[in-house]
Amino acid sequence: MNSRELLIEDIEPAQLWGSHNKHLKTFQTHFPKLKILSRGHNIFLSGDDTEMNIFEEKLEKLTTHLNRYGSIGDVQMQALFSGMITESELLTTENSDVILHGNGGKIIRAKTPNQLKMVDLLAKNDILFAIGPAGTGKTYTAVALAVKALKNKEIKRIILARPAVEAGESLGFLPGDLKEKIDPYLRPLYDALDDMIQPEKLKQFIETRVIEIAPMAFMRGRTLDNAYVILDEAQNATDLQLKMFLTRMGPNAKFIITGDLTQIDLPKKQQSGLVKAVNILENIDGIVFQYLTYEDVVRHKLVKDIIKAYDKNG
Repeated sequence: MNSRELLIEDIEPAQLWGSHNKHLKTFQTHFPKLKILSRGHNIFLSGDDTEMNIFEEKLEKLTTHLNRYGSIGDVQMQALFSGMITESELLTTENSDVILHGNGGKIIRAKTPNQLKMVDLLAKNDILFAIGPAGTGKTYTAVALAVKALKNKEIKRIILARPAVEAGESLGFLPGDLKEKIDPYLRPLYDALDDMIQPEKLKQFIETRVIEIAPMAFMRGRTLDNAYVILDEAQNATDLQLKMFLTRMGPNAKFIITGDLTQIDLPKKQQSGLVKAVNILENIDGIVFQYLTYEDVVRHKLVKDIIKAYDKNG
């Protein structure tokens, strides 16, 4: 009798084996000739080599599915062992608006035509500016695209940045250390990630800097490669800051810059870098602009009316 030890690296054991080890019991049912033991991130097998090879193949498919979609149901498990396409894969094939499956199998999709255009444009270009009012899903869609690329191993890291400027407030007047001062500005990015990545995995990604969340000032002097890099609230970046940020781009990187030209919080004497970028970068091949409107608002229905009223009032 031969033995083998496998290491689970991409997902948490509890996510792999399911509630009350339900998925582990399914494996044991389908491989009655194997002795299967799970200890944390390690799996110990003993039995026939051919059976162990088949087990490894099925386990790899399961971990790939869980890493991409976040969960797997009974129907998908049966499809996995029968060799059929899984329900989630079929759904992704049939619905081009699905970006990825988040926590608990939550379907994260482009909800409006302009969000779907963001997805299509970024697939063909390396820098995307997504510009529109609050609540149009600019940041959420951008983060979803980045997480999808990370899960599909197209990139090695995600970098999320924001200018530390909000309604004229100064970081120096906020309590706490630097991280405590900065975190409130980055909360929308954390909220999006919470929907898409398991809490334990997200914590691990942040600790190992696979996902980095920082003020854009921390980007100076760096080369950002093999990454999805998102600059949120770019209307609050100055011309020099935005130029500095864009010129950090390294090989195999995609940049998404989101902003709302109606909510510029910079001092009156400073021009928004986003305003200038719209004017000088629009004809460069590989840089694209997608504009969203109140029609793309995915928050409360009153948000559309609020935006329309403010637009009407100038």
